[in-house]
Amino acid sequence: MRLGMPLSYSGGFREAAAVIGEYEAAGLDVVLVPEAWSFDAVSQLGYLAARTTTLQLAAGILNVYSRTPALLAMTAAGLDAVSGGRFTLGLGASGPQVVEGWHGVPYTAPLARTREVVEICRSVWRRERVLHDGRHVSVPLTPERGGSGLGKPLELIDHPVRARIPLMLAALGPRNVALAAELFEAWEPIFYLPERAADAFGGPLAEGSARRDPALGPLDVVADTHLLVTEDADRAERALRRVRRHLALYIGGMGARDRNFYNDLAVRYGFPDAARKVQEHYLGGRPQQAAAALPEELVRGVSLVGPRGFVAERVAAFREAGATTLNATPLGEDHAARLESLTALRALTG
Repeated sequence: MRLGMPLSYSGGFREAAAVIGEYEAAGLDVVLVPEAWSFDAVSQLGYLAARTTTLQLAAGILNVYSRTPALLAMTAAGLDAVSGGRFTLGLGASGPQVVEGWHGVPYTAPLARTREVVEICRSVWRRERVLHDGRHVSVPLTPERGGSGLGKPLELIDHPVRARIPLMLAALGPRNVALAAELFEAWEPIFYLPERAADAFGGPLAEGSARRDPALGPLDVVADTHLLVTEDADRAERALRRVRRHLALYIGGMGARDRNFYNDLAVRYGFPDAARKVQEHYLGGRPQQAAAALPEELVRGVSLVGPRGFVAERVAAFREAGATTLNATPLGEDHAARLESLTALRALTG
């Protein structure tokens, strides 16, 4: 089982990057750099490429709206080149709050657009002349779709390090999950609850896998989780409160009342009443009550927090449910504690 970690740079990016080598030495396999409406992930990934030697680097994630498909492909090829073939292009649809609220572009047809982005990216990496007349993307842009008629098909000037850079899709909804299983090398589900994963994702994964090209290899399931290996019950409880607040933010407030993908997932996991209460509290300006309304089964189930023996049991549950990479956010209260937990998890994952 691979071990990943999302880069947290709330204390400063340079400070986080300065210790990334220690995580690399401790056995971390891949670091994922997020991009929301903070600093861009691309410049930071390039910086990390120069600070590491074996660590895999992944965008976690870039949305499919704010960059053109060709620019996504160029960016991935560039990051793969400067890292010596260590980059994974993580993609996702994000949501209308970010896509329309921050980038100012329409949030339309996320599945169809993602499919076209994948097709164009892989064409670019094969150094083919890009000719794509899709429903949502036209390259070159034709006069019928607003172009001048002067555009011509181009191919990537440089030779990529790899003709197929791995693609990862962050997805929760059934159709998006099926798309990940069909077209992507990896799939990143947030809030992965092993005991309910088959109910929430089993059907879409089977549907997509039935259409999967065998050349893609097995799907890498990059399960997001939170981590603290500790025998101290008070520290564990403080960490679980952080998990609760994080879950409450997404399930309660990340989206509109009738369009919240994370709330939908909680319902599919079998917690419809709790999902409704969390959203009511959060949107009503009561985040503490929202966090308190989350079921203990969900909070503990999606995280790796507690004594070493308990964490070992949870790792086994994740593995049994199909997770092949644990994308673990360390919850230690200082760098030493975070590194200690990651080292312990490395030993438990093998």
